Amino acid sequence: MSNRDLLLEIGIEEMPARFVLNAINNLGKQVENWLQENKITFGEIQLFSTPRRLAILIRAVAESQQDIEEEAKGPARKIAQDADGNWSKAALGFARSQGASVEDIFYKEIKGVEYAHISKFIKGKKSIELLSELGDIVTHLHFPNNMRWGNLQIRYVRPIRWIVALFGNETIPFTVANITASNVSYGHRFLGNEIVLHDPKHYEEKLEEQFVIANYYRRKQLIVEQIKQIAESQQWDIPMDEELLEEVTNLVEYPTAFFGTFNQEFLHLPEEVLVTSMKEHQRYFPVKNKQGELLPYFIGVRNGNNHHLDTVVKGNEKVLRARLSDADFFYLEDQKIPIDQSLKKLENIIYHEKLGTLSEKVSRTVQIASILGKMVDLSELEQEKAVKAAEISKFDLVSNMVNEFPELQGVMGEKYALQQGVDRDIALAIKEHYQPQHADDEIPSSNIGAIVSLADKLDSIVSSFAIGLIPTGSQDPYALRRQATGVIRMLLEFDWNISLEHVLQEIIAIEKAEEDAELYNHLEVFFKLRLKYLLEEKGIRHDIIEAVLAGSFNGVPDIVNRAITLQNRSNDTQFKGIIESLSRVLNIASKAETDEDIDTSIFENDYELNLYNAWQQLAEINTKTNSSEERFEKLASLQPAISSYFDNTMVMAKEEKLRKNRLAQMKKLSDLIGAYAAMNEIIVK
Repeated sequence: MSNRDLLLEIGIEEMPARFVLNAINNLGKQVENWLQENKITFGEIQLFSTPRRLAILIRAVAESQQDIEEEAKGPARKIAQDADGNWSKAALGFARSQGASVEDIFYKEIKGVEYAHISKFIKGKKSIELLSELGDIVTHLHFPNNMRWGNLQIRYVRPIRWIVALFGNETIPFTVANITASNVSYGHRFLGNEIVLHDPKHYEEKLEEQFVIANYYRRKQLIVEQIKQIAESQQWDIPMDEELLEEVTNLVEYPTAFFGTFNQEFLHLPEEVLVTSMKEHQRYFPVKNKQGELLPYFIGVRNGNNHHLDTVVKGNEKVLRARLSDADFFYLEDQKIPIDQSLKKLENIIYHEKLGTLSEKVSRTVQIASILGKMVDLSELEQEKAVKAAEISKFDLVSNMVNEFPELQGVMGEKYALQQGVDRDIALAIKEHYQPQHADDEIPSSNIGAIVSLADKLDSIVSSFAIGLIPTGSQDPYALRRQATGVIRMLLEFDWNISLEHVLQEIIAIEKAEEDAELYNHLEVFFKLRLKYLLEEKGIRHDIIEAVLAGSFNGVPDIVNRAITLQNRSNDTQFKGIIESLSRVLNIASKAETDEDIDTSIFENDYELNLYNAWQQLAEINTKTNSSEERFEKLASLQPAISSYFDNTMVMAKEEKLRKNRLAQMKKLSDLIGAYAAMNEIIVK
């Protein structure tokens, strides 16, 4: 079968850099899926993207769909024909529905029954007749944010300006947003011209002739190589920030790296201020010497060639100079404001209309930090420092610098606190209490920083839940899931085995001044789901995850360790017997209507007494150790006593007194087993 190359390019106004890669990957996947669904064979797929275009080039696309030969199954023989061989209405209807006649029917036996069948041959359509459906893919491409333009109803990331759709040298006919697909593309906005494409395979080279490097990875590599050349020629060290590199790559079509300078006097500013001014606001790469010290230079990437580069450099230097002058002014002014005065300003800033001011949030955080410090057994000095750090944790939010550069919250708090004589541990906690801010971010390095971070995040989560701001689906505007993950990470990595149930109940009392079972249930489900994801990332089996999360909701490290122990033991030859034995106790204990004491005086055999003694020993070991391995060993050691008990004792005895006593014994034992894991949730073979 002959084939041709297929090209689809969507030309749009400059889209935000952060949207580009997801958009082109989405386009590529949708076109690939469409070809597969329509049974059109194809070869290599190449994706191209710039701020002004999303394009996919597919090699060796078949001229036609694959022909289909299949057998359609109809009614059984006894329904299709009567005893005299006459065709029934069912058979006639079946043949008609397949575009055939009853003469085409043949029988095939399936599980001892003969069924009518008809062979079908479907000739594949020509690809060009179907490819206009690509217009639907263009129309429904997903972006995080969309807009309308003109009087059009279509919503898109930015206005569509042209569409190229070629199958070989033939234009694919469709129209989107009043733009009819053609073979005409456009080069660089200022350096390039119109491009008439006669064959998809020349797409990349034709664009480069008009100053567009359409391949993202090639464009990125060019930027890296150009920056390295500058670094080598100037004997500089230029840290290659991957996020910034990706953003810059998606901001330009034809990259040219250059370097500029700024006044050395600005180096008295904290390095974080200088780097943020360059990176976040101007998309510049900072420059350091071989000793890692910041130098008064920057690297920028121009969207164009090297013509008039001196003018470009001067313009960028002028803009950065203005930015740094502002930062210098803010820095000097902020140092004049005492911390107490800044804290007073928090009383006038609304945190949330239903949750009060930032000052009130800080007050709740202080109370929670005090509770947590005692729970994890911090020293008295550390507890005092944690409370003090919580009290002043948000003072820098009213500073000029953080108002201009929100990314520096906490960072400036630490620096301003040190300048005003605050203890170093407390100042560090101000910075660290925002950590971790995302999945790959570091957790606080100090106990004090971790306690304040936990307190701040737990307040945000519980207070939000208390007023009904519970994340649903993909909606999580206050990043509560991220904060909950941060809470779990810190508890795990600091090995703080405090009861989450106890912590949450204490915080609910602070937030609402009363018990609230429904609120607690929502929070428990929320945190257990975060724990579930963490355990899945560790490769824990789904059934084991469900089992440990159904157990006691105490320390995060304990929950994780129990899951790891069960996972490791699941390959042992004895594991099946242990789990079945423990599960039997859990299952029968569910029949107990009340939680009653055990009366040993009415035991009828030694097996009841042996199991009772084993239960007491297990209860004692659970109070003395947090070792998940040792606790599992003790549970496993119950197997002989449980087996002997059930072999010689009828739990559901006819005599009510005996039955209730035996169920009470099962209930007590079940509570200890279930605190470790719901063993009856674990699948054994």
